[in-house]
Amino acid sequence: MSDTTSQTENPWPSTSSNELVFILDCANKVEEQLLRNWISDSQTPDSPEYSTAVIHLTAGRGEIDSKDLASKLEQDNEVLLAPVRVVWIPEKDFNDTKLSIRDFVFGDPRRPPAFRAKQILQKSPNRAICVAAAPGTIGELKQRFSLLQHSDQQNVFAPYVAQQAGISLDVAERRLQGGRYKVPRYVSQNLTASKAFNDDVAILAKNEDRDPADLMKESAKYMKEMISIPSTFYLDLYAKFNKYVLGLGYEDEIVCDKNDIEKMRTLVRENPALLLWTHKTYLDGMVLPRVLYDNDFPTPHMFGGANMNFLGLGYLLRRAGAIFIRRTFQDNPLYKLTLRHYIGYLMQKRFPMSWAFEGTRSRLGKLMPPRYGLLKYVLEACYEAGSENIHIIPISISYDIIRDVDEYATEQTGRAKSAESLSWFIGYIASLRKPMGRAYMDMGEPVILATAPDPNDSLALSKVAFEVAVAANKVTPITLPSIVCMSLLGAAPQAITTIELKQAVQALHDWAQIRGIRISSDFQPKNALHTQKVLDLMVDEGMVARYDEGPDEVYGIAPEQHPVASYYRNTVIHFFVNKAIIELSLLAASDAPAENASETFWSEVDRLRDLFKFEFFYAPTEEFHQEIRQELTRCDAHWEAKIGGGQAVYLQLFECMTPLVAHTVLLTYAEAYTVVSDLLARLKPGETMDQKTVVDTALKYGRQAYMQRRISSEASIGKILFKNAYQLFSHRNLTEGEGSELAEKRIASARELHDLIKQLNRIAAIANAR
Repeated sequence: MSDTTSQTENPWPSTSSNELVFILDCANKVEEQLLRNWISDSQTPDSPEYSTAVIHLTAGRGEIDSKDLASKLEQDNEVLLAPVRVVWIPEKDFNDTKLSIRDFVFGDPRRPPAFRAKQILQKSPNRAICVAAAPGTIGELKQRFSLLQHSDQQNVFAPYVAQQAGISLDVAERRLQGGRYKVPRYVSQNLTASKAFNDDVAILAKNEDRDPADLMKESAKYMKEMISIPSTFYLDLYAKFNKYVLGLGYEDEIVCDKNDIEKMRTLVRENPALLLWTHKTYLDGMVLPRVLYDNDFPTPHMFGGANMNFLGLGYLLRRAGAIFIRRTFQDNPLYKLTLRHYIGYLMQKRFPMSWAFEGTRSRLGKLMPPRYGLLKYVLEACYEAGSENIHIIPISISYDIIRDVDEYATEQTGRAKSAESLSWFIGYIASLRKPMGRAYMDMGEPVILATAPDPNDSLALSKVAFEVAVAANKVTPITLPSIVCMSLLGAAPQAITTIELKQAVQALHDWAQIRGIRISSDFQPKNALHTQKVLDLMVDEGMVARYDEGPDEVYGIAPEQHPVASYYRNTVIHFFVNKAIIELSLLAASDAPAENASETFWSEVDRLRDLFKFEFFYAPTEEFHQEIRQELTRCDAHWEAKIGGGQAVYLQLFECMTPLVAHTVLLTYAEAYTVVSDLLARLKPGETMDQKTVVDTALKYGRQAYMQRRISSEASIGKILFKNAYQLFSHRNLTEGEGSELAEKRIASARELHDLIKQLNRIAAIANAR
């Protein structure tokens, strides 16, 4: 038995052999009789002598009753083993039909019980197809077994042979059923029997002065808890469930590039692969599985948060490939060891793994700095297993409208997050029954690791995570709602006419298109019908206000909707950060003496980069400076020579940099930072505030500042913004200490931010004057 199998009309191997044992994988007498008839009907006078061993492999994950097979394995090493199975093909278009009560009652139509199998044979006998896997000799299997198994596990040779037969038959079956059903089986048995796992458990037992047998029993409990048990029926069920839920609010087709899917298929087939997706909503975990299922892609093993492992949903997800792990297990070395070997097993067997990139689920819309917990454990498993050419594939999932954004906005003001439960989930699903446009999935260039970094090398791990985050940002598409919100926020508090809005959207679209920035395929500003459709959705959602009772139809964003609109703008804000920095730096250079203009420009570039380093991802300094030069060169090839040439030159540079975006991109962050800096500036010498106190106080002080119109928008009031501001000031040693010098630095920092807001307002005035 090898990994190369094929469907055949004849179960008899072409390889000559004195003796042959057919391994009949059958769940009941109906299947057994089908296989025996197939073997007998195909027999010729030249066929060798044969015997049979009946075994039930498709049962799944429990212990295998291999007594019948064990007696056959006592024969000569040259005896050939030939596995056979009955494959039941579902009714035509099964995957496109609604769930049937019949399937819930009678089970998987691909694994029918005896009475249903008889009915199928009577009505549709062509739905039962016998397949054979490539054969192997007893000697070949003994050799492979000796290399893989623990020295004390020789008594499990028969179950090992049965498992290998099952794996080979699974490959043959997938040629009929589809690649989406490629799943691992008998994982815990393989782990328990492996030399590497037993050796590590023995070392741990010695270190902790415990009995290895006790640790093995405890580890078996952990395996039962964490190992997913995907099956064809539940994979189908989960796919139907995902299609139903996404279809409540989104158009049926998820926008993605089929070529990207095929490229990813090749990468996953040939390399250990991790599919990491950006996290915006609970629906993200449905988009990727649905796209992969629809494209007959091998089911990825998804790591799920323990918060989603509640009654009903947890049961379904675990049987559809989800792996639920404990939130904390640092003090449990056996749990860590078991998880590491499980992950290493999946990677070694080329089963792709997938999860929402930890830490990236932003309540602000933009990608947040990633956390490394799960990535660390997976790469540690790859390191221990010696995995090579690990492909980490970043996936960006985006939407026109996101149902969760209103909750994100209120959470940022201090409201507690709702706890997940079955009743909460039912309510969440019900809330999706409204048009929300389209969903998008985009695949970035993989981050390829020749080998996994040393688990103790935290710097290497952070670099990997950073590369993945940057790659995900690059393929996040600009959507029409994101640009509409960006345009209207840029004009706020004014409303603008339909013509002005379309011009602003067109300008931003063209700017992005020239630079090769990814734009959603259906975003065509000249497509008036589609543009109007999306605008209507945004109006119906309450994000955008429309007034059409005057001589002109105008659009604007009501003040209370600024946090929501800011979320959509923030999903694409990273594309415009460099441009915003350039605009502010040119403005600073225009105010400087001519001989210092160039120095002032680059000093301001670096200052702004450092000021917002906890908000955005930047390239390394030299590469970042080159990006700045490239952007300005697109505007004017001789810009460096012109800096310092007087106001007329700067007006020309600003003119060719249309559309201006600095005020739209950075004002929210600058205002939030002023709230925190003002709080610190109010402290008395020697007085300090910890992060929690600063955030709680800033939420109240920010509300006051907004009512006094010292900040322009409620979008500038938020826990994450204030935490990042505190992190910046802590990094600058402004949060703790004493003495008059510290007080002066705090005041200077507050003044710096207020001056920045003045500059942003100047750019806003220039932009709106146009």
